[in-house]
Amino acid sequence: MKAAVCHQGEFSVEDRPVPTPGPGQVLLRVVRAGICGSDLHARQHADELAALGTDLGYEAIMRPEQHIVLGHEFLGELVSYGTKTRRKWKPGTRIVALPMVKHGDEIHMTGFDQDAPGAFAEYVVVQEAFAFEVPKGVPDELAAFTEPLAVAWHAVRRGEVGRRPAIVIGCGPIGLAIILMLKAAGVKTIVASDFSAARRELARQCGATVVVDPREQSPWTAYKQPGPVGSITELADFGLTAVGRMRAVPLLPWGHLLRAGDRLGAAPSGPVVFECVGVPGVMDQIFAAAPVRSRIVGVGVCMEPDRMRTVLALNKEIELRFVFAYDPEEFAHALHLIASGKVDPTPLHTGTVGLGELSQAFSDLGDPERHAKILVDPTAR
Repeated sequence: MKAAVCHQGEFSVEDRPVPTPGPGQVLLRVVRAGICGSDLHARQHADELAALGTDLGYEAIMRPEQHIVLGHEFLGELVSYGTKTRRKWKPGTRIVALPMVKHGDEIHMTGFDQDAPGAFAEYVVVQEAFAFEVPKGVPDELAAFTEPLAVAWHAVRRGEVGRRPAIVIGCGPIGLAIILMLKAAGVKTIVASDFSAARRELARQCGATVVVDPREQSPWTAYKQPGPVGSITELADFGLTAVGRMRAVPLLPWGHLLRAGDRLGAAPSGPVVFECVGVPGVMDQIFAAAPVRSRIVGVGVCMEPDRMRTVLALNKEIELRFVFAYDPEEFAHALHLIASGKVDPTPLHTGTVGLGELSQAFSDLGDPERHAKILVDPTAR
């Protein structure tokens, strides 16, 4: 089979044996594979990725001197089964799967491990237990977005936005996917901020209700903030006025009323902010500018050391959460949202290339005015 192999940061198309599915595994013929921001990082920062993998206890993570087949977002057609499989699908069934395989007692991350070659190739092996059939009628180009939309759905779930406004900082592929999922979750106010005019337009298409160029308008003032959460002094003035009025009423159990309001969610709170840039300094900028009691969800992958003034977050009582990947139910739900038409990732798809064009595609993705998401068709010549 043909496969695009990354070695020392460079791609070459090589002939490789078609992989053989092991116990509990199935072999897929790759129909489409998406280029993820993580692939861009892996190509450029393989040394840092290897060190990170060691810290996380994943010793098999790729290294620059190895020959790696990237690609962990994919759609394929079932070809054959390994042993100890249920064999519930017929050959030719379209499948999406979580990018993870098990060899013996070891877990390997598909597309980031020389023992788990990814989908920038004509064939890929997946675990049957983590594979899902794509419903009939779902176009290939949409089904191929299941994995990145699962990432976005997990981030939105962990963000627990509820009735709060949502602010998306950075409208690259993951930021756009989060906007799609916020809209699907019924969030009423979605503010999107990006320097790129092209990506701001994509954010509108994905469902953002307010879109700003941060050079011209602050995302923090582009919507109506609910309650006294703009600053520490504003919140303090609100508290002083409210408590003063309650204590002026004899025998009023003002303390119990405050606690009851807090339990019922009536306490002032800021927006839920999704940081989707992953560049040093951005998180600190959010700490400085975000309203009081905001919740920040770190989604962007930052491969470099970062510096943050935590005293800003402390004084504002900012809550910080980080997210990674998804679980199988979230993956299946993302596929359901695509199949039902509730989520349409079409705006994200800005190009399709063959294996031989992969290196140029990686370079092209560095220009936000040209591309959001490029898919790979291994059959294209």
